[in-house]
Amino acid sequence: MSVASTSPHQAATVGAQALTSAIGFTGHVLQAKTRDVKLKGKTAAALADQVLPALTEAVALLNAQDPAEADNFRAVIAVAIDAAATTQGHAGPVAADMARKITAAIA
Repeated sequence: MSVASTSPHQAATVGAQALTSAIGFTGHVLQAKTRDVKLKGKTAAALADQVLPALTEAVALLNAQDPAEADNFRAVIAVAIDAAATTQGHAGPVAADMARKITAAIA
């Protein structure tokens, strides 16, 4: 989301805050794995090529093992998307488009 934001630093900050505020199993995993994530690339396309399939895979695994936790994961991601997209009070068209892509990946 920060790549698509008009205020990338602020979007990253509030998005990260939403992720670190997660509870349940999802919250524990996000806290434990924060420093393990290594994204390569600097463009939106390069980052999306890594992140969107990983989100889809995570939801599929959670659905298979714990559907309630899959719902929690989706909710956490939705809050992070909303927080990052609305750093300027509203989502601009680029951020809104990225939000739709992320939401589709976790559907």
